Amino acid sequence: MKKNNIFLVAFMGLALLSVAPAKKFITIGSGGYTGTYYPVSVGIAKIINTYLPDIHANAISTGGSLYNIIAIQTGNVQLALAQNDTSYYAYSGTVIEKVRGKPTDKLRGIAVLYKQPIHILVRNGSGIAAIPDMRGHNVYVGDVGSGTEQNTKLILKSYGLSFDDLGSVVHGKAGAAAQMLVDGRIDAMFFSAAVGSSAFVQAAEKGDIFFLSLDQEHIDKLKRAYPFYSQLTVPAGTYPKQRRPFTSIAVSSLLVTSADMGADDIYRISRLLFVDKLSKFKIIKPVLLNFSLSKGLEGMPIPIHEGAARLYREQGVAIPGELAPVQ
Repeated sequence: MKKNNIFLVAFMGLALLSVAPAKKFITIGSGGYTGTYYPVSVGIAKIINTYLPDIHANAISTGGSLYNIIAIQTGNVQLALAQNDTSYYAYSGTVIEKVRGKPTDKLRGIAVLYKQPIHILVRNGSGIAAIPDMRGHNVYVGDVGSGTEQNTKLILKSYGLSFDDLGSVVHGKAGAAAQMLVDGRIDAMFFSAAVGSSAFVQAAEKGDIFFLSLDQEHIDKLKRAYPFYSQLTVPAGTYPKQRRPFTSIAVSSLLVTSADMGADDIYRISRLLFVDKLSKFKIIKPVLLNFSLSKGLEGMPIPIHEGAARLYREQGVAIPGELAPVQ
């Protein structure tokens, strides 16, 4: 009798295992450790892992927007953060050399999360008072393949400059670049990130630096040429020792995914983050405090995933025709 009981218990255990849903593993692409994308992605992964027991999410540090989008196309990541301008160029296969003529047709949008200005930090005493003064100087232009790198190219281009006009072009992680600026090993740096990024806080605290504004003429020129850009002024006192406001162009950060992801999974993830656990989502980082699903498609440049579309329809948010899901 005892052997039969043991056999019955073992059989029941196997039966339960056979009907338990298989756990799905997803990777979330972010950015450098000192930027905003990484902690936001980690926070999203934590919410998913806490409330969706059949899905395990893992956030990884990456080279940023373009890297993430290509990784979605190749299936190496399933969710990611990316800039709206980079997403458009990649989806349409235009502008950016790595994707020109090779559109990332699996890329799908979920929501616009927040705006991020292009910060331009300059070392005092470098002789740089405006963008044209960067000619011949050592400048950090963003990580290879990042949205920052592309923004830097376009800003310089609007002033008639290119990377060839710089003394040296520095790539790598923003945190390392900020330290190089503080140490005087570079003269300026560009970085597209949310207001309050720790890399800039540390640079402003430790170094003799200032934030450079773009002039209105070139802001307007960039906005006309690239409609994804908006104008944003960062108030004085936002960063340590920042005595004056600075004005720059801004892009929007998106949560994106792959067309290969199931509609049910994307719907569940989207509803969890933006409806059911919205308060937990908003406190991941201050940049998310103003997020609203009603504005989740403002600035979205690519078709949205069918799972996300289901949530927008359910919540009464109109989906513009050009953003409608595609097969």
